[in-house]
Amino acid sequence: MKRLVIIFAGIALLLLVTFLVTRPTGLSPGALPAHTVDIANGERLFHAGGCVSCHASTGADSNPPLLGGGLGLDTPFGVFRVPNISPDRVHGIGNWTMLDFVNAMHLGISPDERHFYPAFPYTSYTHMRFEDLMDLKSYLDTLPSSPDANQPHELKFPWNIRAGIGVWKLLNLDPAPVVPVPADNPALARGRYLVEGPGHCGECHTPRNWSGGLDRSRWLAGAPNPEGEGTVPNITPDKAGLESWSQKDIEYYLESGLTPDFDTVGGSMVEVQENMALLPAEDRAAIAAYLKAVPARH
Repeated sequence: MKRLVIIFAGIALLLLVTFLVTRPTGLSPGALPAHTVDIANGERLFHAGGCVSCHASTGADSNPPLLGGGLGLDTPFGVFRVPNISPDRVHGIGNWTMLDFVNAMHLGISPDERHFYPAFPYTSYTHMRFEDLMDLKSYLDTLPSSPDANQPHELKFPWNIRAGIGVWKLLNLDPAPVVPVPADNPALARGRYLVEGPGHCGECHTPRNWSGGLDRSRWLAGAPNPEGEGTVPNITPDKAGLESWSQKDIEYYLESGLTPDFDTVGGSMVEVQENMALLPAEDRAAIAAYLKAVPARH
């Protein structure tokens, strides 16, 4: 009996420590820098992130976009419902402070201090600079409001219990760059920032580890298609990936949707490419330079 008491006490202590270590803890109000927001930069980041591809109101096709959400992401864990991120003060993020937004994007923490599920790719957005996140929020605030109510996720047990996400974050939420680049090469640094951060390319193009986090040892090496059948391609400079593509080929593909062998972009990459086409040419060139510089993975 004494041994059982010790075992249960140890388990209780472990659970308490785990809860304390992994509880949602956001940034302090003083963490944000003094910054004059740049709406144009916010729009640039909006396109780099392809925000409209997931968050556009279901069935809506408007300009400027209506970001009422509603899309269902069907995964092995259940169906995640994409939320309203319009400036609506009831159903969107109109009542969020700048700190609320940065906490969500950088740490995956909601304004009411809950962990967001990582179907929201904050594991990529954590690479973004605070100033850029502030610009992005300021741009989102200029878009039209949507009154569409958010729909609840439809998740299987035990994935419907958020408490475990804190432990998941300890394993997978890492703001450090994935691939080192020379400090004296601003184009590569910009490309890395766009791919690893707002572009969140690794979320689809990188295989997952046992916990469902990105396997950095196989960065951009291709992965099962999260939308169902088939695979997402390898985009490293491997023979199974982009080895035969020149940097100019990649730039042109991102601008036009045409491959070097005269094929066209397909699947969910269509919307990604259309968003990339809205970026300045120097951003597409930086992305292409980075993709040619990452380690080749087969």
